[in-house]
Amino acid sequence: MRTVFCGELGLKHVGERVTVCGWVNRRRDHGGVIFIDLRDRSGILQLVFHPDAGREAFRIADSLRSEFVIRASGTLVKRPEGRVNPKLSTGEVELAVDDLTVLNPAKTPPFDLAERVTDVDESLRLKYRFLDLRRPEMQRNIIVRYKATKAVRDFLDSEGFLEIETPMLTRSTPEGARDYVVPSRLEKGRFWALPQSPQLFKQLLMVAGFERYFQIARCFRDEDLRADRQPDFTQIDIEMSFVTQEDVLKTVEGMMAYIYKAALGKTIQTPFPRLTYQEAISSYGSDKPDLRFDMKIVELTESLRGAGFKAFDAGAERGGIYGFVIPGGALFSRSRIDGIVELAKQHGIITAWFAFRSEGIVSPVAKFLAPSRLNLLKEACGAKEGDLLLVTAGSKQSSLTGLGALRLELGKTLGMVREDLFKFCWVVDFPLFEYSEEEKRLVAMHHPFTSPKEEDLPLIEERPEAVRAICYDLVLNGVELGSGSIRIHRRDVQEKVFKVLGLGPEEAKEKFGFLLDAFEYGAPPHGGIALGLDRLVMLMVGATTIRDVIAFPKTASGSDPLTGAPATLSEERLKELGLRLDIQ
Repeated sequence: MRTVFCGELGLKHVGERVTVCGWVNRRRDHGGVIFIDLRDRSGILQLVFHPDAGREAFRIADSLRSEFVIRASGTLVKRPEGRVNPKLSTGEVELAVDDLTVLNPAKTPPFDLAERVTDVDESLRLKYRFLDLRRPEMQRNIIVRYKATKAVRDFLDSEGFLEIETPMLTRSTPEGARDYVVPSRLEKGRFWALPQSPQLFKQLLMVAGFERYFQIARCFRDEDLRADRQPDFTQIDIEMSFVTQEDVLKTVEGMMAYIYKAALGKTIQTPFPRLTYQEAISSYGSDKPDLRFDMKIVELTESLRGAGFKAFDAGAERGGIYGFVIPGGALFSRSRIDGIVELAKQHGIITAWFAFRSEGIVSPVAKFLAPSRLNLLKEACGAKEGDLLLVTAGSKQSSLTGLGALRLELGKTLGMVREDLFKFCWVVDFPLFEYSEEEKRLVAMHHPFTSPKEEDLPLIEERPEAVRAICYDLVLNGVELGSGSIRIHRRDVQEKVFKVLGLGPEEAKEKFGFLLDAFEYGAPPHGGIALGLDRLVMLMVGATTIRDVIAFPKTASGSDPLTGAPATLSEERLKELGLRLDIQ
């Protein structure tokens, strides 16, 4: 039906007769000559219709409208001087058409496909997703996703991994998000669960001796949604036997470098920086640090303790005094600095500020501090002339969390974040457990199959909160791409972890007996990682939500405007499944 794609044509094809197919992107009349921008997946090609070159083709061209599907044949010619379009890869040529066929007319789209995606209501975009996906930027996103996915397979295949599928119907397990459940028709009153991840199955594959597994895995979690979450999502799932943490990290770094080169043509520097969990929290107020700009948090407790300012003295006793420096911030106007202080309050902290200027150190609280103390403060925070220091005092957790959030917001609003940078880092040495205020008990910080550090094993029964995990998160530009760990492979250690989590022997046997039994049949040491493919591609293409890199996503509320899902079931279907609705 066609001989070439639109975007493939250039000066080397001038004089050739070609046939192209696609959608009418734009139509223009210029003094008796009709121009059509024809779009297909590869790009845009300008078609030109002269009334004397093909009267029937010219007549049909006059009736064309946006999104009509057409087939055009003619001779490729060089554009006249002054009509070259440097924004198009085909901008030096055009097709002089003498034969035109309308393959399918089109209704006027409900929104202009030439507009930016951010200029159209998202619910409308998702309702007409088949139109939204025609946009060049959306097509680029999906193509980059394909290239990234292919690169994952190519790289892991070259490293000796096997792609193995795991079940989509399994049993519900605790210690995670809510499951999506599927009623069993044959065993009424019993339910399958869709997998939140292939975690247990990939561990069993290691017990089974496959040694290197991966899967582009579909996962399902019934949880509240955000810009980087969907009820169904895709992860790059990896597991390896006889490995240390270092082996896993090096493999993932090599894979990331390969993906960026294959999908974007960009070089990623390895190895990635590594921060312990405590270092990340102390320096950035987050276990997902954005390293594209500096402004590290510093502790100033000893520099300001006993300085004579009540708020600082009280804060030093409650938890500590912390702050960070804004380079060049001393030159901000007073109203702008006051705006930053108000912003800090929105993040739950009250800040004092110190401007280091040529005439001295300026601050509303400077009068309470001796000159020697102010100089000590400047030295402790590493500020230079022209810098602005923000300081808060109080509990360590709230201070660091608030400063971390403020740092991120200021980094963006002050133009410190370069959107074209890709800054990876590893965060390691997480606590194995954390206290849940909601459940009033210790829970697994990552998941209950994470191995504790060997040297911390003696603490697991008497001081479980002090136990560190052999666990690692991969972070890119302040976004967690995924989490991994060396797994527990001994039954006695797994049972100790279950005990700390409040999972008794009987309950552990009922829910995880198959895993505990497998550990007694020669389970090798193993570890792995699961990386969010949707999040990775979102960052690669510069999108702000994973919905822009998924072909058919759900809305933020978890619904699908395109198909109308979720939908009701008939009474007959409910009865067949042994279900009865009880909705108030």
